[in-house]
Amino acid sequence: MKYQLAQLNISCFKLPQAHSKNADFINNLDRINAIAETQAGFVWRFMADDNNATDVQAFDDANIIINISVWDDLEALKTFVYNNEDHKMIMRRRNEWFHKVDFTLVLWWVPTGHTPSVEQAKQRLTKLQKDGPSSQAFTFKDDYPAPLR
Repeated sequence: MKYQLAQLNISCFKLPQAHSKNADFINNLDRINAIAETQAGFVWRFMADDNNATDVQAFDDANIIINISVWDDLEALKTFVYNNEDHKMIMRRRNEWFHKVDFTLVLWWVPTGHTPSVEQAKQRLTKLQKDGPSSQAFTFKDDYPAPLR
């Protein structure tokens, strides 16, 4: 069996999502998502009817937004996150819009072709929060290889 890398990242707005101070972030979502979709190794991303996932309330706090995607491997995701200038420019400004959250990202391996649900992604984040990095839930800093076939 082959595997691909799934990721969930969350952010918590300082102000309600519709607040005008969040406009630069919201107005760039479609553009950044479109760039991600053209990157080598991109497989899939979770989206609602509006082409992104910001309208999906996955947590009790309505200010928390989610992003879930699947990539061919860890290197493909790292390349986009750390090397794509458009993505980096937006992320450099994250403190303007979002609270600092201890656990904002979780990575895990899924069988090729599997698209994780919001609930599965939340379970992986909870596992990382409770147990720390493992082969079931990890981060860029403490990564784990894909399972052997």
